[in-house]
Amino acid sequence: MTLDLDFVRAQFPAFSEPSLQGQAFFENAGGSYACGQVIDRLTRFYTQRKVQPYSDYDASRLGGEEMDEARRRMAAILGVDADELSFGPSTTQNTYVLAQAFAQMMRPGEAIIVTNQDHEANTGPWRRLADRGIEVREWQVDPSTGHLDTDALEALLDDNVRLVCFPHCSNVVGEINPVTEITALAHAAGAFVCVDGVSYAPHGFPDVGTLGPDIYLFSAYKTYGPHQGLMVIRRALGELLPNQGHYFNADSLCKRFTPAGPDHAQVAACAGMADYVDALYAHHVGGDADATARGVAVHDLMRAREEVALARVLDAVKDRNDLRVIGPVDAATRAPTLALDLGRDPVAVAARLAQHGIMAGGGDFYAVRALNAMGVDPDVGVLRLSFTHYTSDAEITQLLEALDAVL
Repeated sequence: MTLDLDFVRAQFPAFSEPSLQGQAFFENAGGSYACGQVIDRLTRFYTQRKVQPYSDYDASRLGGEEMDEARRRMAAILGVDADELSFGPSTTQNTYVLAQAFAQMMRPGEAIIVTNQDHEANTGPWRRLADRGIEVREWQVDPSTGHLDTDALEALLDDNVRLVCFPHCSNVVGEINPVTEITALAHAAGAFVCVDGVSYAPHGFPDVGTLGPDIYLFSAYKTYGPHQGLMVIRRALGELLPNQGHYFNADSLCKRFTPAGPDHAQVAACAGMADYVDALYAHHVGGDADATARGVAVHDLMRAREEVALARVLDAVKDRNDLRVIGPVDAATRAPTLALDLGRDPVAVAARLAQHGIMAGGGDFYAVRALNAMGVDPDVGVLRLSFTHYTSDAEITQLLEALDAVL
């Protein structure tokens, strides 16, 4: 089944915004356009529900119901129980809170495994636990490909390892890591698993329940929603870790790891992401299915479209002698987040691309460790071209013509 791009793009007000006409957006890995369903819910909350939620009067009661709806529906799409999903101000903040919880639970001499493929948000907080006597082991990428080899992980696993942290895919390497296989290896060694899904979830919400990790994190502002961090913590781990919230919330799984008060409006607006999934499912598939199955079907539609678009870009750049593609060049094995090592200032190149209507970025993208490992000077960085299922064929053509003109 082919994704109906006209229908998809009609769900995003940005594509009909006059000030954006002629501009092709290729910096989606930094934050996607918001779908209309999210914007409508956010507007309604700020205009009709902007009171303290969960009281008996209508504005308050409806506000609380909308917040609960967002948690319930997004958890169902992700294949987990509603109280296994938490909302926080950002994925970086959520990861930091989790690291503090693990620091209280672990003993000096016990170990965690992190990678050098990660965005700093999913590796920095864990690495800081070394200051508390926790051993930090680094699962290193292949310096020529950026690949994480599971054999190398097995060599790091032993009875002392309590946690394995890795990305579903890197924000510069782009390769989709085998979450279920890695999780099985870690669990067999007695370790929990934390997956950073920030760079993967924009390309289709995963069925976390089937994938199997104990923690899965991503950012709603990259999945067509508001600026919130979504965090799945499976029950067995969530009830084991020390409470990080107010003491009187210790018995509420969805509040144990959010010490700050929630952003009511943005939490409620996250239900718009579920609205969008349902709209795509109804238009393309139809019929009855539970929320997880709808999410899987829409995920597959998105990925199929992205592979077609990504293959065009990879075919155009992979054999050029004036750049190096970071990560695999097979569209089926990676997300459409493409980092190019140009051997020169990528920010200047991005500025020239902007003259051709291409919105892209250059820099290290907080992936300093990954770039260093692959021989890229992070002070120079890479040109990153990132897109999603809503990127049109015309925009891909605009990008390729602009690259030819600028490079």
